[in-house]
Amino acid sequence: MTAIHKANIMKLSDGLFLDSCRAVSRQYTDITYDERIVDAACMHLVMHPEKLDVLLLPNLYGDIVSDLCAGLVGGLGVVPGANLGLDAAVFEAVHGSAPDIADQNLANPTALLLSGLMMLDHIGERQRAERIRQALNRVLAAGQVRTRDLGGSATTTEFTDAICKEVEK
Repeated sequence: MTAIHKANIMKLSDGLFLDSCRAVSRQYTDITYDERIVDAACMHLVMHPEKLDVLLLPNLYGDIVSDLCAGLVGGLGVVPGANLGLDAAVFEAVHGSAPDIADQNLANPTALLLSGLMMLDHIGERQRAERIRQALNRVLAAGQVRTRDLGGSATTTEFTDAICKEVEK
């Protein structure tokens, strides 16, 4: 687990963040804990993303670093999101509403679909989620139907239809 900060500049806010992270890490000594300054963490994520697992970030850096990571795996159109609390969970695509392509049938539905699949996993519907996940993976691996952001020309509807056909197999 890595706490990412800029405490040398944001002394109060990031200082409080680090104090909180350190206090919690002391309660879980079986989990490796370290800290990185956000600049160095971004470089490390680009060069060696496999060496970082769980990242703890304040909201501002979290938004920036999540976009950086999305770029490493294909863009915002393929990254799901989940916010898990003790009594509630929210699942959403990290890209938000994508107003620049709203109502144009151009959006890649992968991020939203993967978010929904995480929700199904969360509520114990793993078999149903896995069936849809495998269908999505087959469509992506075949490479015949892809939205613009993945180098294709398929519409949102065409991409969704391709996944539905795979689910039915």
